Amino acid sequence: MPKLPLVEGIIKYIKENNVSFSMPGHKGGSGFLSTEIGKDLYKNFLKADITEVDGVDNLHKPEGIIKESLQLLSEFYGSKKSYFLVNGSTSGNLAMIFSCFKEGDKVIVERNCHRSIFNAIIMRKLEPVYIRNKISSKYNAPMSIDMEHFLRIICENRDAKGIIITYPNYYGICTDLEFIISEAKKYNMLVLVDSAHGAHFGVHKSLPESALKLGADMVVMSSHKTLPSLTQTAYLHVGANIDIEKVDFYVSSFLSTSPSYMLMCSMDYGRYYLEEYGAYAYEVLLERANRYRKKLNKFTWLHVLNEEDIKNEVSILQKKFYMLDLSRFVINVKKGYSGIKLLDYLKSNKIQCEMSDLSNVVLIFSPFNSEEDFKCLYEALEKCNPENIKDKTVNLKNIYIPKTKFLPWQALEKHKYTVNLNEAEGKVCGKQVVPYPPGVPLLNIGEIIDSEVIDMIRYYLQNGITVLGIEEHKITVMEE
Repeated sequence: MPKLPLVEGIIKYIKENNVSFSMPGHKGGSGFLSTEIGKDLYKNFLKADITEVDGVDNLHKPEGIIKESLQLLSEFYGSKKSYFLVNGSTSGNLAMIFSCFKEGDKVIVERNCHRSIFNAIIMRKLEPVYIRNKISSKYNAPMSIDMEHFLRIICENRDAKGIIITYPNYYGICTDLEFIISEAKKYNMLVLVDSAHGAHFGVHKSLPESALKLGADMVVMSSHKTLPSLTQTAYLHVGANIDIEKVDFYVSSFLSTSPSYMLMCSMDYGRYYLEEYGAYAYEVLLERANRYRKKLNKFTWLHVLNEEDIKNEVSILQKKFYMLDLSRFVINVKKGYSGIKLLDYLKSNKIQCEMSDLSNVVLIFSPFNSEEDFKCLYEALEKCNPENIKDKTVNLKNIYIPKTKFLPWQALEKHKYTVNLNEAEGKVCGKQVVPYPPGVPLLNIGEIIDSEVIDMIRYYLQNGITVLGIEEHKITVMEE
């Protein structure tokens, strides 16, 4: 009898009826059902799966209803021009980098960036110079960029054409983007921001300001992560100093020629909801989240991070403390407990979180998480026996940046082979090596493998951490 493993698996998951503290932001459709126009769209989504028939406009040459929708998007976020991305933030990161840089350009890049940034750097044949990310020893998690390192890097690389920053990171932590932009402008560098997790920023005073309002030249936002919008949807916003003709070309090049009207409608609705209801909706959500943050922090074996915690992690050179997106929880378990085991425990109680690492669980909220959702979380944690989530604590290490032998695009063309770790010193890395957690690359392709990085790889392997790019203590290297 024929089977439908994917269909059957998804239907099984739906029937579990989990509380959604993960993406997407519409929370199982609740975001659409919260307004009359949203209900109408919800009921007609499949009928909205159409092609470019007469009267419904064309994303690649918008002249009617899509053009009007994009203009409203641009006006709301304050851009020179905005775009719908039906291929997600990945396509926006590619278009952003291709629009701003030429082959051979030097760019300063946050080390802990999305893999689509690394891919774009290779495809555009750029010369990356990396900014180090700080690891918090207290919370055993990546914070944001190391500001001292950033200031040194920008001073030493004044010929760089731009800077690529993530704002916020997966933990909702925002670096001092305004300061970074002001430093970049001293050297006429463009600032490109992957703000995939920040589509809702700026809608409420207690949230961080949007990257675009802070002066970024181009910004990518995943509408599906926090807004009532379908998965695979995102926005690209362009600032004042960018060549629109180039952006038009590259956006069109990286998007499907058959864009989904279901996706586009949900992006239009996501902007509409935020503009019409966002300020009040986030007022309610943030009050609820803050109230439960205080309740949960009465448990002795965990701590939900707040802005004061993040402030205490900041370097003395930073003008402002990091901001924290308070519309998510980072539940930090005390030493001797496991964030991974806590995630599994919550899932067994029908609470779906976004992710976990060794010491933390991340939950992403939207205005469509009800009081009842938060109550379920509290009750599950209240009845949790901490003895059941005990595990040894592996301390994450601050990661330095290895020396580069070949630029990433040059390394891609080299012949690759594998060697044992104990034979790798002095060789050139042929495949990205990333311990997860924290998800920050130890090695990128083209970088020289030295004894220190080998020791770090062994440390993570010995402590049971998955290291992407390492198979059976073997590492991929390249011929020189």
